[in-house]
Amino acid sequence: MFNDFKLNQGRPVYIQLKEYLKRMITNGHLLENQKLPSTRELSVSLAISRNTVLTAYADLEQEGLIYAVKGKGNFVKSVETSKTPSIEVNWQEKMSEQALLAENLDLMKHGVRRRNQMISFNSIAPDEKLFDVENFKRAFLNRMAIEGDIVLNYGYAKGYKPLIEFLLHYMEVKGVDIKDKDILITNGFTEGLDIILSSLNKKNGRIICENPTHHSALKLFRMHGYDIDGIDMEDDGMDISMLQSLLTKNNYDFAYLIPSYHNPTGIVTSSEKRKKMMELFSAYQVPIVEDGFNEELRYSGAHLAPLAAFAGSGNNVIYTSSFSKILFPGLRVGWVLADKDLIYYLESMKRARTIHTSTLDQAVLYQYLHDGYFEKYIKKARSVYKKKYELALTSSKRYIPMKRITGDGGLHLFIELDDKIDARELLNKCSQKGVFFSLGNDFYTDDNGKHTLRLGFSRLKEEEISSGIKLIGQTIKEHYGGER
Repeated sequence: MFNDFKLNQGRPVYIQLKEYLKRMITNGHLLENQKLPSTRELSVSLAISRNTVLTAYADLEQEGLIYAVKGKGNFVKSVETSKTPSIEVNWQEKMSEQALLAENLDLMKHGVRRRNQMISFNSIAPDEKLFDVENFKRAFLNRMAIEGDIVLNYGYAKGYKPLIEFLLHYMEVKGVDIKDKDILITNGFTEGLDIILSSLNKKNGRIICENPTHHSALKLFRMHGYDIDGIDMEDDGMDISMLQSLLTKNNYDFAYLIPSYHNPTGIVTSSEKRKKMMELFSAYQVPIVEDGFNEELRYSGAHLAPLAAFAGSGNNVIYTSSFSKILFPGLRVGWVLADKDLIYYLESMKRARTIHTSTLDQAVLYQYLHDGYFEKYIKKARSVYKKKYELALTSSKRYIPMKRITGDGGLHLFIELDDKIDARELLNKCSQKGVFFSLGNDFYTDDNGKHTLRLGFSRLKEEEISSGIKLIGQTIKEHYGGER
């Protein structure tokens, strides 16, 4: 009766046997007081060692599933296997408005399905081929040797203290005044923003941001019930006159801004505009949530300080960031830097929701950063991504008929096509030829941008970048006309 037992490579055999017999017992296939084969019989029948069977039987006895009778063998204990009457719940009817909205805004479910062997410009995640695996292993082993017993236990909601101290110094080097500031470690940027939204008083129910902007942020704003006013993007940042006009008309709970390598346009807001924005938001008493997106991927030009640095000793900027887009997104470690009083409350919200971010992940990241590996990695990453960026930019200008292209660095470009071209229709045509891209419309606050698209090139080979962009351009010319 045990002829359906199949071994899987790489997993201890005694555990596989124990789980197999346990399933037979709990499913009622082995009955109460039924005698099990002797260890010798079962080892011969299954072609495994007798010691393996002995160990499996001992574990089952310890778990209270079987009992041994001296001189007679092993028997199945009484296990409750009866089932209650089954019912069918219509879970769709029980979904909250927030859950239904989240599903409706889920691009992974509702976007064009990608197939294997396709050229996909959808992703702006880092290229895993660049991952510094060997030094990450060293960092892991070093940290485990130092305090492995600590980092495998529960941690603190605010975060791993050495990492917090490192990040405070990291932000100070960027020009941020860290006096009376503190840091909360989060599970990536998204959790950080969600905790902020859950903690702030929604007095006006309205926020202001760039248009277009980060789709994940838009999802969270809508799920939290905010109305969103978007400011058009010029080549050096948001339209200041439009910003001033809206600030005079409406009251806002906060602004959400991505001043560097803006997602999706790739625009870096100029120093002059950063100063004007800060002056306006200060004059109208509007706090700022700054998304420090891809700040490290600067390929040329002068360093631009984050808005948190422009704020000086003020506390009106909440800075959120992570290393996900340039280092190891699988770690899911992000942070929020803000006034100590605000972090005090955000910490409690974090504890109530997820207790803490993985201490092991934080500790290994800290060791990797502390040992100087990040500086070496980012030099290599900048060199590789700069080549891809320049190739994508040159290829787009050469092959794609367009009104405008933006992207000052980072891992993506944003393209505005002729107004008559529907990017979703274009995507369907391109996907049939094996090329995918992100729809610009998904990033807009007001359902505009139906003629725009984002090209993420970070994970593609150079030949894929060139051939994929060329195919997009050919498809446009074939179906919509236009020359480049």
